[in-house]
Amino acid sequence: MRLLRGGPDPRVAAREEADQIVQRAEQEARERLLAAQEQSLTQREQMEAEVRDLRSEVQRTEDRLIRREESIETRSRDLDRRDGQLKSRQDRLDDREREIDELAAEEQARLERIGNLTADEARALLIQQVETEIGDEADRLVRQAEQRVKEESEERARNVVATAIQRVASEVTTESTVSVVQLPGEDMKGRIIGREGRNIRALESATGCDLIIDDTPDVVTISGFDPVRREVGRLSLSRLVADGRIHPARIEEQVAKAQRDVDAIVRESGDEAAIEAHCSGLPRGLLDVFGRLRFRTSYGQNQLRHAVETAHIAAMIADEINADIDIARRGALLHDVGKSIDHEVEGTHAIIGGNLARRFKMSEPIAHCIEAHHDEVEIASVEAIIVQIADAISGGRPGARRESVDRYIERLRALEEIATSYEGVGQAFAIQAGREVRVVVDPQEVDDLGAMRLARDISKQIEESLQYPGQIRVTVLRETRAAEYAR
Repeated sequence: MRLLRGGPDPRVAAREEADQIVQRAEQEARERLLAAQEQSLTQREQMEAEVRDLRSEVQRTEDRLIRREESIETRSRDLDRRDGQLKSRQDRLDDREREIDELAAEEQARLERIGNLTADEARALLIQQVETEIGDEADRLVRQAEQRVKEESEERARNVVATAIQRVASEVTTESTVSVVQLPGEDMKGRIIGREGRNIRALESATGCDLIIDDTPDVVTISGFDPVRREVGRLSLSRLVADGRIHPARIEEQVAKAQRDVDAIVRESGDEAAIEAHCSGLPRGLLDVFGRLRFRTSYGQNQLRHAVETAHIAAMIADEINADIDIARRGALLHDVGKSIDHEVEGTHAIIGGNLARRFKMSEPIAHCIEAHHDEVEIASVEAIIVQIADAISGGRPGARRESVDRYIERLRALEEIATSYEGVGQAFAIQAGREVRVVVDPQEVDDLGAMRLARDISKQIEESLQYPGQIRVTVLRETRAAEYAR
């Protein structure tokens, strides 16, 4: 077919179209190649991260094995040393027995010559004497062994506790719950109160906290027993003050938003604390309750940090004495979980925490560690003792709590003064850092029924008169003593 002059050449158009197709194919190939390279690089980074994690886990496992091996070697040396001591004592006992046999033979011959005793009678007399001597020697050795074991165990216990304290490098507590909101000016107080007090009523109703607006310049105080609600109130009020638009509808919106934000903080705090304490696999609902301790303090010590620190100390002590590390660690981490809801549920935080752990299907040994850490339940496991010790170490270390020595002594003196103010009380002693008051009464003035009433009255007055963390046990002691003199 002949081409018309002046028209487009189809071959040129086809060639151009082919070039375009080739360019698009090349472009697509380059894009796919780049995508494949990026995917390969991502997979490589993921694999390298997994390899690093595996290496870290292997290194931690090796460190634990090395520590375990050193502990086994130390115990093996102790056993060898004790075995040598036992062999030496056995040799001395054998020598002593030979000496006794020789003395017995001499005594038998002497008795036969002097007393005209028969051989059987002399044998019976000698056996009685020998048994007496051997019994005295055995008693002496047993007492020495018991004393030595007691001294070694006390030294070992001191070393374990000192090692655990030394390995915890926690910061000194400076954080406390904030319940004060700063205002840009005094005119903001009127806007917070609103017309006829509708704004402040809406805030208090939505947050469940009391807002105190007094003569203090540029300050609003938020008061409430629930630290989470107090944080919701603080956060929502701060945002309302910053925004400037304060009315009931806006208040409800900001409180709902602050509640969601605080819930997210609580969940994140619980997860971070569990990860830091190496307690993975805890129930989701229990972690959400546990995370509320982020906003709870005791004498300036943040309870969430206290729980993590207690878990570390308990794990170290359990590792030193070959107890169950997992039970001690988890029981210590959750030992104060009851404090997050103790304003909502009747009972002490230890009992509440134990019941809460059982509700979320935690094992019975862990629940027992929680409910027994203040001696409200009789301790039935070594892990519970470890949790109690770790709790005391974390709360009693220097800088952990901000209560001064003068205030501490004043609180103990106040407890004793309340107890001694009742008739029939002879002496009163505040013990266990003010967690228990022991009252000694005159048995002539106070009978058994009166002792029970006295314990109840003293505990009630302490609740009404003093502010204190946790609970205080009141124990009334009544006994009759009779004494006579032989002249």
